Amino acid sequence: PQLVWLPGVSAGVFGDGGRGLVAQRADNRRWTVISGIPDPGEQPADCAVREVYEEAGVHCVAERVVLVRAGEQVAYPNGDACQFMDVTFRCRAVGGEARVNDDESVQVGWFEVDALPPMHERQVFRIKQALSDEPAWFETTPAE
Repeated sequence: PQLVWLPGVSAGVFGDGGRGLVAQRADNRRWTVISGIPDPGEQPADCAVREVYEEAGVHCVAERVVLVRAGEQVAYPNGDACQFMDVTFRCRAVGGEARVNDDESVQVGWFEVDALPPMHERQVFRIKQALSDEPAWFETTPAE
């Protein structure tokens, strides 16, 4: 099968006190930042805000882009394969209550950055980059 290239967004959401919002996915049980695929014609920041509410019941405001990079290839049991171009936003929680709000997650919660549940280093990097005041980070391939 041919590799499918898809747009994706991620949201590093922070509430009062700097705690980050993460979810445990229903499909693979991994802890991640909230993420999703924009609907046709949907702006990436709007998608991030929508996904956070749909998945975790939290209203937020996208503040800035903190990371842009291609993800790793993902293979599905049915043989499909895709790769996401991810744009990560720093988002500020402005309302709602963190809860499992759809069938994509089994748990959601607020965590201190130094007490995150076990998660892939790429997820931790997204959270730390969103918390920093550094300019947006763009991954590049080293020149040969």
